[in-house]
Amino acid sequence: MADKNPSESDARFATRIDPAKEGLTKEQLDLVKRLEHEQWKKKIHTLRTRNVVTGLAIGALVLGICILTMRKERVIDEMDEEAKRARLQGPKTGAN
Repeated sequence: MADKNPSESDARFATRIDPAKEGLTKEQLDLVKRLEHEQWKKKIHTLRTRNVVTGLAIGALVLGICILTMRKERVIDEMDEEAKRARLQGPKTGAN
């Protein structure tokens, strides 16, 4: 199983540092902040796209449900009108 805390690496680019503990210069801290900001911008773009797609899918689902509900109401209204016409055209008895 993979270790939660990786062991020290010989590759300088692969090691993680804590800027508060390493005693970095102001230029190095600015570079770290700029790189983190660029990574955040790349990540936020994919998240925004995913959120838009999810929102459109939910909106389409709600719209579909609304359309089906209106169709169902229209069918029920037509059936009620047919039943009313059938009652009016049927024979007149004491039960009507």
